[in-house]
Amino acid sequence: MTRVSLEGQVAVVTGAARGVGELLARKLSARGATVALVGLEPDALKQVAARLHGDSGHWYADVTDHEAMTRVAREVEERFGKVDIVVANAGVATGGPFVDSDPVAWRRVIEVNLIGSAVTARAFLPPLLESRGYLLQIASLAAITPAPMMTAYCASKSGVEAYAHSLRAEVGHQGVRVGVGYLSWTDTDMVRGADQDAVMRELRQRLPWPSNKTYPLGPAVDRLVAGIERRSSHVYGQWWLRGTQGVRGYLPGIIGTVGPREMRRFGSRLEGIRSGLVGAGGAADEEARATHRG
Repeated sequence: MTRVSLEGQVAVVTGAARGVGELLARKLSARGATVALVGLEPDALKQVAARLHGDSGHWYADVTDHEAMTRVAREVEERFGKVDIVVANAGVATGGPFVDSDPVAWRRVIEVNLIGSAVTARAFLPPLLESRGYLLQIASLAAITPAPMMTAYCASKSGVEAYAHSLRAEVGHQGVRVGVGYLSWTDTDMVRGADQDAVMRELRQRLPWPSNKTYPLGPAVDRLVAGIERRSSHVYGQWWLRGTQGVRGYLPGIIGTVGPREMRRFGSRLEGIRSGLVGAGGAADEEARATHRG
């Protein structure tokens, strides 16, 4: 597929303060794009913006807040004149047994990962329709295969994958392309935060190769950038993820058979798993909501 030059393009990246979002913003900027950073950590966003190559801006907003995201979309378009690319990357995660999970944290994963992605698209679709642009929705291996101890994350990523596929069919005739980006375990604050729990770390290590590895961030983001340049419908951060599409129909049955054995193996150790949001991004989300409530 022909690549589209990013020179002079205006790209919006949510969840841009760290991890995938931060590095993606830097790589898009290095290829000539003007980047609008959106997130919950204004100081971190400012630091990311200072490291970008060309023009950029940063906006504090909760992606689940429709009014805030509508304001951001309007201000980005007013400042840069257009929007060509939107990457809905913002996400949080929690792990552990569903029965012991924190209901607030569990719901927040759905709100940010699924509802927040839809709010982002709703806010930015008008300028994308004008530019005949591209929306990349970041999903996960969790959209393809279920996993015990990850009910909220799997539900949110499965949902956002289905939503993005549906949206692609709706807006394609208007010139807007929609892609879904898939990532396996990638070296980010979120994954490192999940690995702080010994049970979650050991469970992941017992997954079959190659899904039991943590992959470097750089090559995964390079693949996302290439997908953006091609306006791809599917983008795979790790080479082997493409192959899982052909067998995904068998995976729930396999996990349903193997999963109970793994749960028995860990037994009473499951009781001590932290039930809140994981990683620095999760902490930032919890802090922002506490400040808002206050």
